[in-house]
Amino acid sequence: MVFGCTDTIDLRDFIQIPNSLDNKVYKCRVIYSQNIERTEFLPYLFKSVTTLKLVECDTIEYNHKWVDRKYFDDLLKDIDTDDILIVKNGFITDVSYANIVFYDGLKWVTPSTPLLRGTKRDKLLKEKLISEIDIKKNDLRLFRKAALINAMIDLQESPVIEIRNIF
Repeated sequence: MVFGCTDTIDLRDFIQIPNSLDNKVYKCRVIYSQNIERTEFLPYLFKSVTTLKLVECDTIEYNHKWVDRKYFDDLLKDIDTDDILIVKNGFITDVSYANIVFYDGLKWVTPSTPLLRGTKRDKLLKEKLISEIDIKKNDLRLFRKAALINAMIDLQESPVIEIRNIF
């Protein structure tokens, strides 16, 4: 629930796909406050992520997507890796733009403490392709590799991040 609203909105009433779009991959962004203000179609740029830096931040809240990403921008300043892996209250959460999953050699798991319960994460959990568990920093050594997932990146499409490349 955002802004105390309990109404349901059918986005088909608000989203018009422009005829001008080509065959590239686009993301649809819905900007809203009390009402839907506008929709945008932006080219989706797949990031090549092979290294992550652990960043501790116990105050971050991101249970809904917000236009204002200053919190993430501040955390991303002065890093020497492709992205960050956020630790909140001792638990692994997400990277700056996606949920994360880890592979232990047998199965894929995702942190039970995400900042944002993403749609792809929920889909993979429902399909039982991943499961969720508590993951602390020291638990990373139990995994072989990691992958990033979000609405635009499926598990099979995600670049692999070797655990040794999480600093």
